[in-house]
Amino acid sequence: MARVVVDVMLKPEILDPQGQAIARKLPQLGFEGITGVRQGKRFEVEVDGPADAAALGRVRKIAETLLANPVIETFELRVE
Repeated sequence: MARVVVDVMLKPEILDPQGQAIARKLPQLGFEGITGVRQGKRFEVEVDGPADAAALGRVRKIAETLLANPVIETFELRVE
């Protein structure tokens, strides 16, 4: 069994109000020097067998279809 991680982030040109709210709060909590925060999602998908090209293709299709909105989000796959 292999685990494939799918990291989903808003495209750079899309406003991230949650990230902005976090960035505004950090100085109040004593964290200085942070110039920006972007908030995203992480999914861990377990597949039967090795994380070969076929398995990664299936997970990529899942990400394109269900996990990420391709209009406003990008995603990256990595094997863990």
